[in-house]
Amino acid sequence: MSWLCPLCHSPLVQTANSFCCDQRHQFDVAREGYLNLLPVQHKRSKEPGDSSEMIQARRAFLDAGHYQPLREAICNTLQQISPEILLDIGCGEGYYTGAFADVRADVGGETYGLDVSKVAIRYAAKRYRDVRFCVASSQRLPFADNSMDTIVRIFAPCNAAELARVVKPGGVVITATPGPRHLYQLKELIYQQVELHHEVPEVMPGFILKQTLQPAWNMTLTGEQAVTLLQMTPFAWRARPEVWQQLKQGSTFACETDFVVRVWEKVVDNLEAQ
Repeated sequence: MSWLCPLCHSPLVQTANSFCCDQRHQFDVAREGYLNLLPVQHKRSKEPGDSSEMIQARRAFLDAGHYQPLREAICNTLQQISPEILLDIGCGEGYYTGAFADVRADVGGETYGLDVSKVAIRYAAKRYRDVRFCVASSQRLPFADNSMDTIVRIFAPCNAAELARVVKPGGVVITATPGPRHLYQLKELIYQQVELHHEVPEVMPGFILKQTLQPAWNMTLTGEQAVTLLQMTPFAWRARPEVWQQLKQGSTFACETDFVVRVWEKVVDNLEAQ
């Protein structure tokens, strides 16, 4: 399967260490092996996506296994589906993507990872050599129509119409979002009044909801691990200095996790989903 040019949407053909389209738009393969398909005109900031500090914190936290039950829940679902071609949208530094590639290694085909952060993709490409990584916008997926068996989306925003375009009929989208009590105790330190997370029901035109899983467990973290957790979350910029200090000095920090994993199937006839 080939990439699509993000500028003219023509197929990209590899020549040596570059990919080119018929319109002579050229994209070079980075030293780490990933492809940057995010043109300057598609960027909303100079360096979109998570910073290096957030990526390093996420890698340290995930490598310690604190979110392993979530990864296992999705991998178990993938084992039942056995997709040949899989895309992980918002893949970050690749913790989940690498496991997805291992699950479907016996099937053949390819695993793709996409993120808007070049820093994250650089980290991912260095570690997970069996995955084809790209820097690209989830609003403009650089893939052909009906080209993916499965797309996984963990906490990542995306254009639902793009999912419907890229996933094959009968293919699957797996989403993971925060549940009502996700990181409740962490939020208690930051907000004067904590409200349960109320997820707006997702609209997925062209898909039907086939399965819902709700993995949740309690974590007991060291003070250093709690600081790392805060660093990798959107709450970091809201946390007062005394919150950082309290976490750092604490011997342990107990915190809940709460996730909602949904499995969506693309219908053959879009009229059936209406």
